[in-house]
Amino acid sequence: MLKRFFSYYKPHKKIFFLDMLASLTIALIGIVYPIITRVMLNELIPEKKYKEILIAGIGLLVIYTVRMLLNFFVQYYGHIMGVRMQAQMRSDMFTHLEKLPYRFFDDHETGKIMSRLTNDLTDISELAHHGPENVLISSISIIASFIYLSGIHFGLTLIIFACVPFLLLIAGVLRKRMRNAFMESRKSLAEINASLESSVSGIRVTKAFTNAGKEQEKFEAGNEWFVSSRSAAYKAMGQFHSATSFITDIFNVVIIIAGGFFLYRGDIDFADYSAFIVSVGLFITPVMTLVNFMEQYQSGVTGFERFIEIIDAEPEKDAPDAEDVASVDGHIEFKDVSYSYDGEKEVLEHVDLDIPTGSTFALVGPSGGGKTTICHLIPRFYDIPEGEILIDGKNIRSFTMESLRRSIGIVQQDIYLFNASIRENILYGRLDATEEEVEEAAKRANLHDYIMSLEHGYDTEIGERGVRLSGGQKQRLSIARVFLKNPPILILDEATSALDNTTEILIQHSLDELCKGRTTIVVAHRLSTVKNATEIAVVSEGKIAERGSHEELIAQDGIYASLYRLQFRESDLT
Repeated sequence: MLKRFFSYYKPHKKIFFLDMLASLTIALIGIVYPIITRVMLNELIPEKKYKEILIAGIGLLVIYTVRMLLNFFVQYYGHIMGVRMQAQMRSDMFTHLEKLPYRFFDDHETGKIMSRLTNDLTDISELAHHGPENVLISSISIIASFIYLSGIHFGLTLIIFACVPFLLLIAGVLRKRMRNAFMESRKSLAEINASLESSVSGIRVTKAFTNAGKEQEKFEAGNEWFVSSRSAAYKAMGQFHSATSFITDIFNVVIIIAGGFFLYRGDIDFADYSAFIVSVGLFITPVMTLVNFMEQYQSGVTGFERFIEIIDAEPEKDAPDAEDVASVDGHIEFKDVSYSYDGEKEVLEHVDLDIPTGSTFALVGPSGGGKTTICHLIPRFYDIPEGEILIDGKNIRSFTMESLRRSIGIVQQDIYLFNASIRENILYGRLDATEEEVEEAAKRANLHDYIMSLEHGYDTEIGERGVRLSGGQKQRLSIARVFLKNPPILILDEATSALDNTTEILIQHSLDELCKGRTTIVVAHRLSTVKNATEIAVVSEGKIAERGSHEELIAQDGIYASLYRLQFRESDLT
């Protein structure tokens, strides 16, 4: 696992090397202070070399100025390296998610996936940046402190307190700037979370229309904003930490100069003076850093394990000999097909179907009988362990999944629309369509007139999942999307069951237009909508219980006839 973690450092080797070099220099500069202190105690002060004392103090000030700049470099560019690694991990995970099968999303909640894409990767980013430098700086500082520290006796307290207001003033100004920068960063994170939730929730639509590339493009735009805003936030953080560290270092300069003169005048004794200057922040700070680092390490490692868990999930794969088929006629066959979602109870048992090219084939029957499962197996949203499914005489495994799904249009009861304009949602059917083709698709779906009545027309934003549209408008928009895709095979999975009778009649005209010249599979509970189907199959308990035309099934006086009479009686009662 560590090898995989370190592989993300490879594109940033230069920054990593400079970051480690700066960290090492910072640690070494920390040793300079006790060294100068020792020289002053042993030579400069006893020999009353006032000029050299002042020079030593100024030299230390220069060194601390260098350390301030190095601290800024470490805080800013180190975090930039971390956030770029985070962005790459997020991009890798998102790309992999687009390739995962339906089963993965059946078993994983969207919110948990979002957490792994955001919070977990933030923890990993912090570990990637702070981990190596914290270990390096703290280890060297602790070793140095053991060499020079012999005891702690604090003095010159008033001098420190006199400098505290300057520290508080600078910290207050810079903290406000840092807070504002991180607020913008949180907004970008919220935006990317919203985009991710939209994309992940709409993964079935994305797969059905083979538009993973489009989702990748939209995601990368948000990802770039995240990197930019995060960079600004870390710049503010770098300024805050480097400035406050510099003020703290000024304390040491003041203590050395003032303390030297106080010692010469006999105001404090040599032991108190030496213990004070040697101990300031040299030992406790790195120890606390390492203690805090352990918590960060655990969070980062846990986050990376969760990241790897998704990256290692088995993606959808085409067969080695799969072909990209340009077009199909639409003759569909099921031969002895069985399927189970959990590997135990079979949802379908030895199903045989023959759906001729251009026909309308209806699937009816009780809920849970397996109708929707049949529809999901045709575009290979799930792979069957038994039997085979053929299109134009070829096993669907011989098609690449993209070309297979490109040939199939799906209109479902649960319409998923993206938080974008009407135009963009229709264009999802075919991203390279012209404006005229988009409008023609809307007209054929009886949606164009409504769109033109809106203030912004096709540029109208419909809100998340199309909340600004009615159920019928959502359905017509999804139909327009399939018109634009123009596939030879059409699946209508209870496309009108959630609509009222008046709206259903209006939508049915659009669906009738959509079905012309296509092989159509209709799943319906309202049997009145499938009376004119070429053939009707009754699916019950995973098996084909009855088959035939409407008249033939009524004559059989079986399950279909019972369902039809029941619905007819309910209609009369209504």
